[in-house]
Formats: sequence, structure tokens, C-alpha cells
Amino acid sequence: MKSLLNETYQLPADAIEFYKKNRYIKLKNVLDAETLAYYGEAITRKVNEINKQDKPIDQRDTYGKAFLQIFNLWREDDTCKEFVLSKRLGQIAAELMQAEGARLYHDQALFKEAGGGITPWHADQYYWPLSTDKTITAWIPLQPVPLEMGPLEFSAGSHAIVEGRELAISDDSEQKIQQKLRVTDFKHVIEPFDLGEVSFHSGWVFHRAGANNTDQIRKVMTMIYMDRDMILKEPENENQKKDWEVWCPGAKVGEVIETYLNPVIYSK
Repeated sequence: MKSLLNETYQLPADAIEFYKKNRYIKLKNVLDAETLAYYGEAITRKVNEINKQDKPIDQRDTYGKAFLQIFNLWREDDTCKEFVLSKRLGQIAAELMQAEGARLYHDQALFKEAGGGITPWHADQYYWPLSTDKTITAWIPLQPVPLEMGPLEFSAGSHAIVEGRELAISDDSEQKIQQKLRVTDFKHVIEPFDLGEVSFHSGWVFHRAGANNTDQIRKVMTMIYMDRDMILKEPENENQKKDWEVWCPGAKVGEVIETYLNPVIYSK
């Protein structure tokens, strides 16, 4: 089908400055209803096929209640691959990062079930053995996300905080980061997402999501991008060691990450 995926997106004039200051941005009309319906169906089908979670929500821990998490769909399905390797989304990522190009770190579907719990405050880059902060995640709802469905929330500009970066997603991160943010001047941004609206946030900005208090699944697809010339650093925790093995197999510390799992999505 003809879609917007390979068409250029014109960033608003102030978008790069806004992102540089706040380390997140929400952009309207990145994708249209037809594109989201077509690719959303393929993503949903693959998530349902791969998902092995069968434990009732009330019997899971906080992380398990937050979402169903399925990784690297681009390796599992050709239609999902078209979506994940989209030049349009890669172009936005590269321009916001102010990089010469964007390379895929990995993708993940995040489906928050009806009745699903909160996603605790955290910073993604805690998990990543990446040498700079030129990283960005596209958070792409496959349907409108009203407040009661648990949209992504941001602490604008909180990439400046070092305290809390050492915390994995957990009850502990929710409590400690929330306490830290409460005594700062960073603006807490919590807004619904329209259909076709996509957010982009950097690896070190703190963010969370509320519970899904509706009777529908909140279906979101995400792609994590890094600077095309990103260098692998020596891992600083066990999660970063695991990420190196899983998402960058064969990459060498001190060298550009250019494995078969990390294709260049867009170059200027």
C-alpha cells in the first residue's frame, strides 16, 4: 500500500530548539489513519502470536503489569519491517538528535492491557551501553490515547538530572525519581495523544505512563534510534551487558555499532 512511511516530514520551525531544551517533543500528523490501521493490524497480529504472558495481571509484578513487551518485530514480519525501518520516522529522529543519520537500536511493541498498571518513572539509557546521549525513542500509539488509557508522561528537561539514572524500571524507581522530581522545577507533562500523533524522547529524560483504566488495550509501537555513528561503551551494569549481547551482538567497545541488527534507517 502507498503510505507516508517514505515521505519526508516537515518539522515545525521551533521543533529542534524545543527538543534540545526539553528532550521530548510530541508531533501531530506524523502518520495518517490508513497507515496506522494497516501496519497496526500486522503489529497486533505478531504481538498476539509471539506473546507468552498468560499470568493474570493481578499476579504479576509492577513491570509485568505495565505492558506486554515484544521486541524486534522487524525481524519477524515483513510488514512490521516496513514500519520499523520507515525513512520518515528515521528522518525525524536524526533531525531531532542533530545527527548525520539514525541507526536502529531495537524496536519494541508496548501493549498496556485493559486494567494494566503504571509504567514507573525511569530513564531508558540506564539499559543501553551507548557512549553519547544522541539516542531517541519514537513512541507511536496505534490508536488515540486518552488520559485514562495511560499516555506517556514526561518530566521536561529532566535529562539534566543525574540522580536516578542508576535505577531500573521498578517500584523503587517510581518512588525515588518521583520524590526527586517533586523538588525540582521540571514541568510534568501529561497529555492525551491524537491519532497520528507521535512523541520522541531522549534516553536520559525521565518519563512514565499511568494505568490503563479503560476496557481496551493501549497499543503502542516504539523504535529506539541512536546516532548513526554511535560507539559502544564499556557496560556499566548487568542490564547494559545483556543489551550488548542481545541488541549489538559482535559490536566492539570503542567502535561504531554497525551489526546486522543495527541498520542505518536514515542518512542526510
